[in-house]
Amino acid sequence: MAVFLLLLVVFSLTFAIYPIQTTPASHAEVHIVYLGHNNGLSPSLTTHSHLQLLSRVFTKPDEAREAILYSYSCGFSGFAALLNSTQAATLSGTEGVVSVFRSRMLEIHTTRSWDFMGLRLHMQMEQSSERHLKFGDDVIVGVLDTGVWPESESFRDAPHYGPIPSSWKGTCVKGEEFDQATACNHKLIGARYYLTGFEHELGPLNTSDGSEYRSPRDRVGHGTHTASTAVGSVAPNASYFGLGRGTARGGAPRARLAVYKVCWYKDLTGRCSDADILAAFDDALCDGVHVVSASLGSPPPLMPLLSTSTEIGAFHAMQRGVVAVFSAGNDGPDASMVQNVSPWGLTVAASTIDRRFPTVITLGNNASIVGESFLVKAMNNDLVDSGSVFADGTCTFDQLINSTAASGKIVLCFATVGTVSSDGAALAVYAGKGAGVIFADTISRKSSQDSFWPTVHVDLYQGTQILYYILDSSNPTVHISPSKTVVGETPAPAVAYFSSRGPSSISPKILKPDVTAPGVNILAAWPPKSSPTVIPLDKRSTEWNFDSGTSMSCPHVSGIAAVIKSVHPTWSPAAVKSALMTTAYMYDDTSDMMQAGGTLKAADAFDVGAGHVDPLRALDPGLVYDAGARDHVLFLCSLGYTEAAIRNMVLPCPALDTSCPAAGGGGASAPAHADLNYPAIVLPDLGGTVTVKRTVTNVGANRDAVYRVSVASPQGARAEVWPRELAFSSRHGGGGEQASYYVTVTPAKLSRGRFDFGEVVWSDGFHRVRTPLVVRVTNLLDDGVQVQTANATGDVHGADGSQAAAAA
Repeated sequence: MAVFLLLLVVFSLTFAIYPIQTTPASHAEVHIVYLGHNNGLSPSLTTHSHLQLLSRVFTKPDEAREAILYSYSCGFSGFAALLNSTQAATLSGTEGVVSVFRSRMLEIHTTRSWDFMGLRLHMQMEQSSERHLKFGDDVIVGVLDTGVWPESESFRDAPHYGPIPSSWKGTCVKGEEFDQATACNHKLIGARYYLTGFEHELGPLNTSDGSEYRSPRDRVGHGTHTASTAVGSVAPNASYFGLGRGTARGGAPRARLAVYKVCWYKDLTGRCSDADILAAFDDALCDGVHVVSASLGSPPPLMPLLSTSTEIGAFHAMQRGVVAVFSAGNDGPDASMVQNVSPWGLTVAASTIDRRFPTVITLGNNASIVGESFLVKAMNNDLVDSGSVFADGTCTFDQLINSTAASGKIVLCFATVGTVSSDGAALAVYAGKGAGVIFADTISRKSSQDSFWPTVHVDLYQGTQILYYILDSSNPTVHISPSKTVVGETPAPAVAYFSSRGPSSISPKILKPDVTAPGVNILAAWPPKSSPTVIPLDKRSTEWNFDSGTSMSCPHVSGIAAVIKSVHPTWSPAAVKSALMTTAYMYDDTSDMMQAGGTLKAADAFDVGAGHVDPLRALDPGLVYDAGARDHVLFLCSLGYTEAAIRNMVLPCPALDTSCPAAGGGGASAPAHADLNYPAIVLPDLGGTVTVKRTVTNVGANRDAVYRVSVASPQGARAEVWPRELAFSSRHGGGGEQASYYVTVTPAKLSRGRFDFGEVVWSDGFHRVRTPLVVRVTNLLDDGVQVQTANATGDVHGADGSQAAAAA
């Protein structure tokens, strides 16, 4: 029985969410019925209309009331209800219904990271009206996650907080171990929780064993960690059992926090229901948040855009001027596994910082090897290789044959892709009564990830050296020194091996991820009632914990977005995204290209998007690519949505044209995907010459600015830009002047398809506005015949009437 429980732990260590087996078609399941915006109706009228619509597929009105779980009636219009497949199909064909989809279960995807990115502590501590010293004042960040531990120092009601912003319409909901009178304050201004969808999918939540709270209180630590990373107050002397000691704070330490608990801990896994997430988005948009941070998602392949809770929520957030930030997922380094790929969301990959925790391993022959760990105390033990303990040498439970051989000893284990992880090895060695683990993995995967059982990480070469010593010694022993904290001696950033990569499997013409940010060994707040590893066998308690994942990189960008919104409150979500993308960089701190962890190559746009975020440069990007409602109307047209459906989705505006271009249209301009005014250009099927248009807005302090272009063509293609110069003038008033340019890309090789990378950079001598250019030439058929593709530039004209292609 004990082995079974340990195996259960192994399979759920990373909070991975596996597909829930569906019930037969005749059985009711939770579905989302999405209707678009709410037409300005009151929530009560909107809910009434939902019940009327739902009544069409039930014989009695009471059945409809019993079936409905949520009525989304404020931020947008729709509902979650228990429907069988026939009812769902009937509603999907009803006029006014944009989409109907099955509610799925999603997965829940610091002291040094902010210094590493240039946001120094003295900047955040000082009171100043300077642009770069304004750290989120009165900006409200909504975090959708596992809740919050309100007593953490990261959420204390610091003296510099003034009254709660008058724009805030939310609330602090009472629940188990969560008294709104004491939990919420001028920092943590709101807290809600959502369980209806979760419990209809997985049954009632059991809180009797203390593994969860039926309230906004966080039990597993994930939400507390992400919230403190984004907006945590300045907290001195934070550390993880003495490691990583420093002053912890969020990127926007003076921002306000609103928590929406949508993810829950059950059967040793963290799970989040689409229905609950959409309810949280609905509330957050009406509560008055300025930024939404959601470190969660569903692994691809997914349904078309606007068929998930995150995409719908982000779409309506965009229309209300709210920035929505998501994690890219932890399914790297395989290609096309990136999650949260809608163009109106901001998707964040994970990368390293320049801090490590070297741990010296001294073998009995006095040879020293430096590994990585979070070891607090020294260890002196006998040493044994896994082949003496496990049948086939792999450190797994089913191969454990000789627990006596491991008893009291350090066991050397080697990683096996898809079979042996460091956590799994630690549990297997624990079952064999071993004292600890030396875990050997590839250089790109080596890390200082903590485990409930003492574990030191080394690379394969180091592991092989240790193995040779064991085999050559009659009595192998090892001394492992306590870990140390070292800063600035490791090239960084580098892409985390686990970070999900592009291209998008759903919309490959939109670059995803958008940017990368710190996501490895991030120190942030933690509930002291949760062990650092959240494994029942781990009995330790800490108020600060290291964690890794795109879940950690997402709130870094959320905090930066809050800083940008505090400095530029009128900027649209597209402008904020553009500022982050066009100022991002592709190099590490040694001036070499960032490395893509888990591979043997330099990072490219599918690993990091536009690059690593640079918070200070993002506050003054010079030019931004903005995208208004009409831009997204055309994008929705390109996805196949009807004009009627688009009118339902886009907030009504008398001046807004919601029509779609006529098919065929004469001429051959670039596809609508490519012409969306995105801060990146991706052409995944370049069979012939294509011209795309981009429009930039001058947001720099210098209204009389001249920007000149430089172009790096992708290998195998020729990129030309017209015009070569963009001039902005103060004669046009208070800034915000726009200018358009065209990029013409022509294949320069015959190819069946490989992605190549270039860039378009505009500079006025001070600002550097960089746009990734990603091209895949596909002009050669499998039989070697060249594809005959019409020139795709015929009717694209510049502002002065000249043909852009000809000028280029």
